[in-house]
Amino acid sequence: MAVILITGANGQLGSELKTVSKNYYGYHFVFTDIDDLDITNRKLTADFIKRTQPGWIVNCAAYNLVDKAEDESDKAMLINGTAVRNIAESVRGTECRFIHISSDYVFDGRSNVPCNENSVPNPLGVYGRSKLEGEKAALLHNGSMIIRTSWLYSSHGTNFVKTILGKAKENDSLRVVFDQTGTPTWAADLAESIMLIISGVIRNQIAFNAGIYHYSNEGVCSWYDFALAIVEEAGLTCKVLPILSRDFKTTAQRPFYSVLDKSKIKENYNLEIPYWRTSLNKCLKQLI
Repeated sequence: MAVILITGANGQLGSELKTVSKNYYGYHFVFTDIDDLDITNRKLTADFIKRTQPGWIVNCAAYNLVDKAEDESDKAMLINGTAVRNIAESVRGTECRFIHISSDYVFDGRSNVPCNENSVPNPLGVYGRSKLEGEKAALLHNGSMIIRTSWLYSSHGTNFVKTILGKAKENDSLRVVFDQTGTPTWAADLAESIMLIISGVIRNQIAFNAGIYHYSNEGVCSWYDFALAIVEEAGLTCKVLPILSRDFKTTAQRPFYSVLDKSKIKENYNLEIPYWRTSLNKCLKQLI
């Protein structure tokens, strides 16, 4: 029986993997979070992996406080970089497959075409740099697959969708930037795709190809478009007003254009990816 270890299991993606795992039989899932396994501790990580003997590891653990990372660079690098290295070195030279989740923030957003896996990373802030360090660490193991994703949201934890819903219920209007463009990703869709890849490889239906991949929902929008869709689909009366990034100051600089080209993952693993607004509607039904 294949053992699948999920780290960061209480986060958005980890929580969705818990849900989707119930539809996959014949596998032994081991869900861990900081209280069960501190992946920033090299020895604990190595001992746990040696004891558990997973055939697959999906690392969903991450430091994702983009602005706070500017003041907590050591913590961001520890969780997003060092911890990934601890996992990679623990499975290095084994047959274990390692799926690590990364971010569109490894790019500077200065392109006007979707970023593919060969696009040159150039992170603008500490968070992006820490995620890039994690990618380099993951690739120390030949059986690693990195999935960069963007604008992740779900019914779990704190995210843009839940924030907008809360503020739209309390205010007559909201100001949201319209000059930052990307694609929202429903964590449930990504979780399902990860399990389709794992089960497909285990059942010899598809070949496992290590390396870097991109995944988000289909389509493109600005944060303003995203917020407007949330408010409209939720049936709220709050007005959403577009503003420029320069009028909404943040500690960390964000990429202006971080649309991801998903051709590689769709072709390699025969995935069909839903349109972002279709998935948003499904998520909102869980929240409203």
